[in-house]
Amino acid sequence: MLHLKISCAPYPLFCLITLSVVALITTEAVTDETYAVHYCPNTTTYSPNSIYQTTLNQLLSWLTSNSSTAKNGYYNTTIGANTPNNTIYGSFLCRGDLTTTACHDCVSAAAKKVLQPDFCPVGKESVIWFAECMVRYSDQPFFSVAAEVPVYSLSNTGNVPDESHFMTVLGDTMNSVAEQAAKGGADKKFGTKEANISSFQTLYTLAQCTPDLSEFGCQKCLKIGTGQLPSCCDGKLGGRVLIPSCNVRFELYPFYHEMDVPLPPPQSNPNPKDKSNIDAVLIIAIVVPIVIVLLLFLATLWIISTRTRRKKNNSVPEGTLESSVQISSVEFLQFDVDTIIEATDNFSGGNKLGEGGFGEVYKGTLPNGQDIAVKRLSRNSRQGIIEFKNEVLLVAKLQHRNLVRLLGFCLDGEEKMLIYEFVANKSLDRFLFDASKQHQLSWPRRYKIIEGIARGILYLHEDSRLRIIHRDLKAGNILLDEDSNPKISDFGMARLFGADQTQANTNRVVGTIGYMPPEYAMRGHFSDKTDVYSFGVLVLEIVSGKKITSFYDSGYAGDLLNYAWKHWRDGTPLELLDTSLRESYSRAEVIKCIHVGLCCVQEDPAQRPTMQAIVLMLNSHTVTLASPAQPPAGYIGSRSHSNFPTKEMVNSSSDKSTNTSTSQSSINRPTLPSKEMENSNVSTSITEVYPR
Repeated sequence: MLHLKISCAPYPLFCLITLSVVALITTEAVTDETYAVHYCPNTTTYSPNSIYQTTLNQLLSWLTSNSSTAKNGYYNTTIGANTPNNTIYGSFLCRGDLTTTACHDCVSAAAKKVLQPDFCPVGKESVIWFAECMVRYSDQPFFSVAAEVPVYSLSNTGNVPDESHFMTVLGDTMNSVAEQAAKGGADKKFGTKEANISSFQTLYTLAQCTPDLSEFGCQKCLKIGTGQLPSCCDGKLGGRVLIPSCNVRFELYPFYHEMDVPLPPPQSNPNPKDKSNIDAVLIIAIVVPIVIVLLLFLATLWIISTRTRRKKNNSVPEGTLESSVQISSVEFLQFDVDTIIEATDNFSGGNKLGEGGFGEVYKGTLPNGQDIAVKRLSRNSRQGIIEFKNEVLLVAKLQHRNLVRLLGFCLDGEEKMLIYEFVANKSLDRFLFDASKQHQLSWPRRYKIIEGIARGILYLHEDSRLRIIHRDLKAGNILLDEDSNPKISDFGMARLFGADQTQANTNRVVGTIGYMPPEYAMRGHFSDKTDVYSFGVLVLEIVSGKKITSFYDSGYAGDLLNYAWKHWRDGTPLELLDTSLRESYSRAEVIKCIHVGLCCVQEDPAQRPTMQAIVLMLNSHTVTLASPAQPPAGYIGSRSHSNFPTKEMVNSSSDKSTNTSTSQSSINRPTLPSKEMENSNVSTSITEVYPR
């Protein structure tokens, strides 16, 4: 949880009122409807358009309808009991802290996804888990039976520093919360529990069974789940175990909603003397909320006016979090400077991985043997304390396999360092633009990288707890792990959008020339379609193995975009393909990627697809795309900045930065903004788009 430091000197009365109001306010976790995993044995299948399929559709529709009224988050039913061989048993289980609305949204999404071609389209038995719910059906009865298989375990990639202490606390807490869940009544078998790992780290745990189980059945299932944790999640920052009849989870952040504590029933009192007391309570119950709302309104006006004054004084850079947020309150590890010095051998030259616009990057090894990448900000770096806090606070809340993971930070005097997971293969441009290494990126690897980048951006735009615009997507900011999985890095200048915000304007244009769309570079207007444009440039670079600037002096085209467009227009798109791949590639996938890339770099932001649509395009073989128009021209290829408006332009693609990206391992440099217009103009047969 983030804390605000409020100075009470100028406004003591306001502080007293504000702190009183804040004490009455609680926060709750953000609803998460993302897909987790599914089970589809396909030991028995049904034929398309059969009676069984009709019955299954009825069952899923019935489960979805009842999810909006199931107060305990669980429901089971049987459909088709009068039709031999077509009886289906089904149920759903929502996490015990969800509202009926959130439960309905999650069950609806899961019921739609489970029948998709890549999931369980013809299986008579299926289970699908989302982050906050589960949907299950089978042609065999399973109610009130504690299922022991399948068992799925999911864990975070990061590790805690003191595994022994952490696992001891985790074991004790999980046993306690499992007992709490098992003892729940027939309405809900659900429990949560918190425990202190250290003075600044809290462990959050959860256990849940389907309410149809007996106490013994629930204990039996949860024993399997908790018993799996040491093997799957030993020393991990978070993890979960999913079984059809129960699930357990732990994290180092509050991932569940705060539970409402039921009030005791009112006591009847015939004594007329107490009538005045009842009236007083009633008056307080009415007046206090009104007073609180009024105080919050006044507090909001004061905050708005204060922020306006700050902006006028240019005391807080645009696009960052408020300067009053305190780094020390971030819910993850602050490293001691001596630990980092020892890990990097006092920042020796042999451990240096690269150098960017904000400082140097070093490889290090912690005492527990974990490799790390240390981004050490130079003292004269353009990234000051505000940008540093921005990167810490943003990246700390992001957890996705295609984003580089921030393990912690270090602040000591003027020394500012970010501690990231170490990514073995360094950055994408180190391979992509090096003629001696291009052959290491086969076409299947490149397609995998494109898909992973798309999923990472979709997570930033739509699926994370925050809504984030990266602002500097390029090959130098894409890191590759040992399996060539891409990880998006460098969030120093990322922009955080509100839940309902879709676009904004800025007077400070930052980013890399060539990756910026015209509406941002020329007018400072940005939205999510700005990241889409940068992704399109990156896709064309990955396909061709050439930089966006490769054709400035070729005489054939002003830049890579128009070079790709000319081949597309002339019916020779495969001529764009990297020559090192000409012996082995998928023709359909290459053309699809070129098509997607050109759709992403359309001049009109409204004509660019959303990241949701892009992910679906890359995973579908039947989607029809609109024909792209010619990409914008006239400003990317300029060697000067004469075509740009009179705004501050930070170009993170200097020669120095380029050299850095070819050797850097975990972090990069500045960034640029984006987020907007949801509906793409891509013509497609899809009726619904899913993020993963």
